[in-house]
Amino acid sequence: MSDSQAMELKEYALAEKKLIHKVAWKIMPLIMICYLFAFFDRINISFAKFQLQADLSLSDTAYGLGASLFVVGYVIFEVPSNLFLHKFGARKWIARIMISWGIATCLMMFVTTDWQFYTLRFLIGAMEAGFAPGVLYYMTLWFPQSYRGRIISLFFLASAFSGIFGGPFSGFLLSSMDGVLAIRGWHWLFLLGGIPCVILGLMVLTYLKDQIDDAKWLTPSEKTHLKTLVQPKEASKASHSLWEAIKTPGLLILGLIYFLIQIASYGLNFWGPQLIKSSGVESTQMIGFLTAIPYIMGAITMVIVGRLSDKSGERLKFTIFLLGLGAIGFLTAGIFDRNTTIVVTSLALLGAGIVAAIPSFWNLPPKVLVGAGAGAAGGTALINTLGQLGGIVSPVMVGHIKDLTGSTTPALYLIAGLCLFTIILLAFCTPKVLREKENMN
Repeated sequence: MSDSQAMELKEYALAEKKLIHKVAWKIMPLIMICYLFAFFDRINISFAKFQLQADLSLSDTAYGLGASLFVVGYVIFEVPSNLFLHKFGARKWIARIMISWGIATCLMMFVTTDWQFYTLRFLIGAMEAGFAPGVLYYMTLWFPQSYRGRIISLFFLASAFSGIFGGPFSGFLLSSMDGVLAIRGWHWLFLLGGIPCVILGLMVLTYLKDQIDDAKWLTPSEKTHLKTLVQPKEASKASHSLWEAIKTPGLLILGLIYFLIQIASYGLNFWGPQLIKSSGVESTQMIGFLTAIPYIMGAITMVIVGRLSDKSGERLKFTIFLLGLGAIGFLTAGIFDRNTTIVVTSLALLGAGIVAAIPSFWNLPPKVLVGAGAGAAGGTALINTLGQLGGIVSPVMVGHIKDLTGSTTPALYLIAGLCLFTIILLAFCTPKVLREKENMN
């Protein structure tokens, strides 16, 4: 290669990097803030548990059922929501999701009976259905494969930030706002978590664009360049229907794997504060601060892993490694459940593993769902739907085990074992295309 050719390649790579950074700065901040508040709902319900159970006289099993009904609504409407997103465009549909679930979340402050609790949790899940996979599909329309590890990690970084700031904020509200204006602290949690979602939905409606050609902030040459970068290298493989996506080899096994990952994720999200409290911490505010630690570790890990996986192309190996960390964290949290220092350390370890494993996993589906048609949108939603069933199983399972045994320890051992089983599935049962190293050139 001549010096002039090398210089041209270098300039082309620099222009590509500059273009992707421009797109990321225009799209990702708003999307990340939206997802932060989406995940904030999961933090809220875990902290509301302390007052909500007392006010509604709920057992741990009943609380777990209410938490799971959120996922039931989510699962039922997940695939239809993403098909509508493809039909009407991301801008309008994501805005609809944000506004409707924000209103439903605010209504939680009026709950006075267990059946109202169950009904609203189901409704909130139904309203939120399709958001995360819809955004993941939306990213395939704007970012080339060689950048998606970093971009997806950036998106899921919002969930970590939600845990970092949501825990302390929730603890503060419960301890400081309880009784203000004759409103219970857990009511404030849902009111202040829902209102921003409505505002963000209106911002999405006016700010996001459905496709590259609609972006006025890109020059004509930048639009052409970006469309060349993001289009599938093998367009003939693109799926154009949900049925074609379902028949894609590896899709259902990815759904099973994500189901198991979500069992672990919901185990952390819903029961993390309870584990810290059971270890001997009584202050709600302190529990809030300690709950942020696993999400801090998850945020650090997902950024590092996102960059390393983009550089190496070893998507699968990084996901396996992270699930191994999660398994160790659940195991040690169970063994030393009465030692606050070790429990918090274990939560930090499993946070680094499980929180970061989710964006790492989402680098895998695009390798089997090649293309950006309805099949890609529906297939992504179907994987997420199958995975979210773990959010139904996990809270009820852990709550029931705790009611039966008086301890969450047996459930922690079970989840650790499921993490190891997931590693086996990833290593030996996934399609060959997922186990091959990506060519990042």
